[in-house]
Amino acid sequence: MTRFVQIQEAFGIAIANLRAAKLRSALTLLGIILSTTTLIAVMAVIHGMDVYVAEKIADLGANGFTVVRFAFIGDWDPKKFLELLRKNPELRPDEYEFIRERATLLKEIGMSGSTRGDVSYGNQRLEEVRVIGATANFNLINSVQVESGRYLSEGDVHGRRMVAFIGADVRDQFFEGLDPVGKIVRVNGKPYEVVGVARRLGSVFGQSQDNFVHIPLYTFFKEFGSRRWISFNCLAVDRPRFQDAMDEVRSLLRAYRRLPPQREDNFMMFTSDSIMGAWDRLTGAIAATAMAVVSVFMVVGGVVIMNIMLAVVTERTQEIGIRKSLGARRSDILWQFLIESAVLAGAGGLIGVLLAWGVAIAVRNLTPIPMVLPMYSIVLGVGLSSAVGLFFGIYPARQAARLDPIEALRAEK
Repeated sequence: MTRFVQIQEAFGIAIANLRAAKLRSALTLLGIILSTTTLIAVMAVIHGMDVYVAEKIADLGANGFTVVRFAFIGDWDPKKFLELLRKNPELRPDEYEFIRERATLLKEIGMSGSTRGDVSYGNQRLEEVRVIGATANFNLINSVQVESGRYLSEGDVHGRRMVAFIGADVRDQFFEGLDPVGKIVRVNGKPYEVVGVARRLGSVFGQSQDNFVHIPLYTFFKEFGSRRWISFNCLAVDRPRFQDAMDEVRSLLRAYRRLPPQREDNFMMFTSDSIMGAWDRLTGAIAATAMAVVSVFMVVGGVVIMNIMLAVVTERTQEIGIRKSLGARRSDILWQFLIESAVLAGAGGLIGVLLAWGVAIAVRNLTPIPMVLPMYSIVLGVGLSSAVGLFFGIYPARQAARLDPIEALRAEK
């Protein structure tokens, strides 16, 4: 209990000294404030982007994976791009049918192709709309949900019907206050009857995900050709057999393409985990760079705190002498100055957290960057700054604890 009272008293004295020299304290804490603000802001960006990427970009579901001609999930390499362009052929509808008929570990398998086109209704026109040719189960595999009407049917796909399922942006542009179902829109000049509207997906990095039109896959092939970035969208029967399902699809496609065992795949497969893995590698590099910058700031701030605490020891030499003459032990003096140093640095960390919180709110409201401040970052920021204060306060505290009480009492103010 005595030690608790001593620590409580030391905290009170430390806070009183901070208040007594506000300008000096603020200048002393500048390095700690900057380092903590930088650390928390970077953590907020990375955490926010992790959540954002998981929800918006890597949303293939726990059991979903996609087969594509090639994809760059990681570093962009022009040489590798040209190599894959030469080596990997386009995916084809006959390959899709081969896999669909023989795969036993897939709950769903769909095919889609995409391009860009102009969509018009009456005198209104939208350019650069994503036109996606899809199978009837595309919405079961991906994150597209029906808000009104229906999605494409098997009859639409195999009958090559001229029907369309539109995104929320297209609905808002052409049919504000109206029911679009049954209306005719034109895609690249061809008439399509609207059969349904998608629930709004939102935007990714400021780019809307709702500016699209889905049309039946074989209608898409008839109008745009069958070599338009085709992909196979797969859903495993369950999570335990997810890897087996991927291996089965890989084996079937390799067998259809007659690839010998020693040759690499001339197609690519990716999952939500692979997207998140590439993202984690990128954010890991960003975090490492940020930590290097933060470390420099922290060391500078710690050195400044040590110099200020040495000056404080000199200023309060007589006080130390009086306390020792009244029975204070070396450990009491040591803890007094260590706690003052930690409180000083911790106050800087707290200010840094508040600044980072303000920055996160401003950036989130003014830009498409989704900054989210995780609660553990607050504890980390204040705790790390306090630890820096303790470390760099050891030397001044030991100097104070070692003072001879008689010499300290003789010191001039």
